[in-house]
Amino acid sequence: MFDISIMLDSMIQYEAEIRKAIGETFFMVGISVAAAIVCGLPVGTLLFLCRKGQIYENRTWSWLLNGLVNIIRSFPFLLLVVFMIPLTRIIVGTAIGTVAASIPLSVVAIALYARQVEQALLDVPRGVIEAARSMGASKLEMIFKFLYVEARSGLVLGLTTSTISYISYSTVVGIVGGGGIGDFAIRYGYQRFETELMTGVILLMIVLVQGIQYAGTTISKLLDKRS
Repeated sequence: MFDISIMLDSMIQYEAEIRKAIGETFFMVGISVAAAIVCGLPVGTLLFLCRKGQIYENRTWSWLLNGLVNIIRSFPFLLLVVFMIPLTRIIVGTAIGTVAASIPLSVVAIALYARQVEQALLDVPRGVIEAARSMGASKLEMIFKFLYVEARSGLVLGLTTSTISYISYSTVVGIVGGGGIGDFAIRYGYQRFETELMTGVILLMIVLVQGIQYAGTTISKLLDKRS
C-alpha cells in the first residue's frame, strides 16, 4: 500500500542525489533550448520563407529542409541517441555523460522548434507581409520587424511546448550515462523497487512541467497583440 510518509522520507534521504539529477536535467534542457533558439528559429524561418508564394520561394530548399526536419522528428529518440554516438564522440570527445547526451537532444530540439516556428509564422496574416512591402521594408526588415513581432506570442508558446518535450526526451539519455531526473527515478526508484521514491520524483517532474507551462503561457499572453 502506498504511504506518503515513506515517500517524503525517501525524498529527504536522497535529497542530494535528487538535486544533482535536477541540475543535470536543467543542464541538458538548457543546452537544448539554446540550440532551438540559435538554430531552430532560423531553420523554421527558412521553412516558412521557402514555401510557395513566400519571399524566398525555393522548391529545392523547401524540400530539403522539410525532409530533414521530418526525418529527425520521426526518428525514435532512443535509436537516435545510439545512432549519433560516433558523431557525439567526435564533437565532445566522449559518448558518455551529460554533455554528450545533450548533443542528440539538441538535434531533436532544433527540428521540433523549427516546425513550431514555421507554424507560428504561418499564423501571421498575409496582410502583414504586404504592408511591409508597401512600406519599402527590406527582406530582413520584413522578418525581424514584422514577422517575428507579429508571431512572438506563438514563438514563445511553441518554445514552451518544445521545452516540455525536451524534458521528456531527457529521461531517455540515461542509456549513455546522461543522468538527469528520469535516470534517477529508474535507478533509485524502479530498479530498487522503491515505488514511493519513484512516485515522488514523478510528482516533482509534474510540478516542474506545470510551472514551465504556466510561465510560457503567461508570457505568450502578455506578448499577444490580440489580447
